[in-house]
Amino acid sequence: MQLPRFAQGSDPGPSFVDLLKHSGLSPFNAPDSEVEVPHGTTCLAMRFDGGVLIAGDRRATAGNLIRSRHMDKVVQADLHSGVAFSGAAGPSMEMIKLFQLQLEHYEKMEGRSLSLEGKANQLSAMIRENMPAAMQGLAVLPLFAGFEPADGSGHIWDFDVTGGRYEEREYVTIGSGGMHAGTVLKVGWRSTLDRGTAVTLACRALWEAAEADSATGRPDFLRGLYPIMATITADGWAAVPDAELETVFRGIEEEVRTR
Repeated sequence: MQLPRFAQGSDPGPSFVDLLKHSGLSPFNAPDSEVEVPHGTTCLAMRFDGGVLIAGDRRATAGNLIRSRHMDKVVQADLHSGVAFSGAAGPSMEMIKLFQLQLEHYEKMEGRSLSLEGKANQLSAMIRENMPAAMQGLAVLPLFAGFEPADGSGHIWDFDVTGGRYEEREYVTIGSGGMHAGTVLKVGWRSTLDRGTAVTLACRALWEAAEADSATGRPDFLRGLYPIMATITADGWAAVPDAELETVFRGIEEEVRTR
């Protein structure tokens, strides 16, 4: 069998799926009348002194259109954990609802909560089960964060499309603006961050992501729409109020204006 040859610039690289698509052999080729599916974009999580912070912008896009300005991409999973997602919005929200139900069922049946690592493993298995849909473009790429009462510390995980899970020790970003948000976190993150400083750093990361990535939504002062942001500590999930976020973003706006 003769191997296919590709011109410079069209090499599919190490991806077997891309090789099939370039060779015209893929069963996953989308039809010409492909439907634009709403997608969630930039989310982040970071550890701080006492717990973890998880956040995401509110914009969902379908191709070049803004599909929604107020999507909730950051969701509480249970008392001590939360999930944020990027990727196809419909399958993502369905997966998170099922994940919440499974955690609640486990707690009722066993009389205790599943360990934080056990929750990450469960989410990993659900992503793996979504592989057939992911191969057709309906990928779900969440991040998971929580506080583990057993060791008194926060933990964060991100995942790949095959269900592989990776615990991050400092911070993680996902979505189309993840690279830009990650650069801000890389420069500003410290192990000694307190809650207030972590909130400010997360706001700055999402602001810079929105500056460089059209799929990431900026804070909307006109409509009173701000990113979903929450902290998870020994006391559990606590949403960061919009009034606090507005104050932080107004400060960032004024700083940018005076440059």
